[in-house]
Amino acid sequence: MRIVQIIDSLETGGAERMAVNYANALSEKVEFSGLIATRKEGLLLDYLDEKVSYSFLKKKSSIDPKALSRLISYLKRNKVEIIHAHSSSFFIATLAKIFVPKVKIIWHDHFGVSQDLDSRKSLILKIASFLFLGIISVNDYLKKWALDYLHCPNVSYFPNFILESVDSLSNFKLKGIDGRRIVCVANLRPQKNHELLINGAEVLHQKFPEWSFHLIGKDFHDDYSKNLVEKVKDLQLTETVFFYGEMNNTQNLLRQSKIAVLTSHSEGLPLAVLEYGLSSLPVVATDVGEVKKIIQSPQEGLLIESNNLEQFIKAVEYLIEQEETRKIMGEKLFSIVEQNFSKKSILNGYIAWLKSLTTFAK
Repeated sequence: MRIVQIIDSLETGGAERMAVNYANALSEKVEFSGLIATRKEGLLLDYLDEKVSYSFLKKKSSIDPKALSRLISYLKRNKVEIIHAHSSSFFIATLAKIFVPKVKIIWHDHFGVSQDLDSRKSLILKIASFLFLGIISVNDYLKKWALDYLHCPNVSYFPNFILESVDSLSNFKLKGIDGRRIVCVANLRPQKNHELLINGAEVLHQKFPEWSFHLIGKDFHDDYSKNLVEKVKDLQLTETVFFYGEMNNTQNLLRQSKIAVLTSHSEGLPLAVLEYGLSSLPVVATDVGEVKKIIQSPQEGLLIESNNLEQFIKAVEYLIEQEETRKIMGEKLFSIVEQNFSKKSILNGYIAWLKSLTTFAK
């Protein structure tokens, strides 16, 4: 098979990381694996395997004839059989199919606000779905939505998977005291609910002043992120809560931490929790989206209600005080991630699914 991933950018979001993960993993499994960034490059480019064929379209607008021409040339030159389009990239993929009709499109839906799908309407996506060979949904809510709303009967659920990262050459050191760090990997977006973390940090700092919180994720420099920074200043937590922005050495930073948290209002199947597990970290996370498919019991991590400050404080306090429990919990989560969210188990199913679809479509 000859497959190319298409993604809007290579910034450090969940969909972007999955596009890179698929491209890298497939480079060992199929005849040709490529990746195309349409609008913007980013830190994830450093993680792309050298065996992956890469191209950047430099797309300037929704309909950019030059970018479309570059895509069409790439597809023809590399004899691409399947476009795996992530999120909004379905649009340029469907335009390209008009000019390269033999190419098949798989659309990968990474929509994160999966608890609020009733209001999710897109006429363009609905029309484009007539041209999809198949749809991948990252959770069961999205699978049901696709079957009900779109015009493609071949919808499959594949969870996100994670690759063991190559050790970073960076020697970047987190602030705070070794052995007393709590980390959160989440871009600064409202759905990630960093306010809960900061409110919790204010209370926990009174009892555990040596512990600090480390927020890793892209800062969009909008009102949300500005309010977070101001809140930390107003609460006099500037030596307790630290913002780092977008980083490309996440595993190295996780190894410097003792507890990991995710306080989101909504999620799909969060890569952050998989990364926490790969680093054998004990986790406190809100019980949203598909988090429970990773943290299946209190043995693997502590789940709390969304936006429940009291539960968040109690859970983090418990892990701070129970060092041996932290170690055992991290090891159990590592085992869950290795068994259920490794590239081997998911990629084999993905390739078998593609083969069944392409055989039927011939």
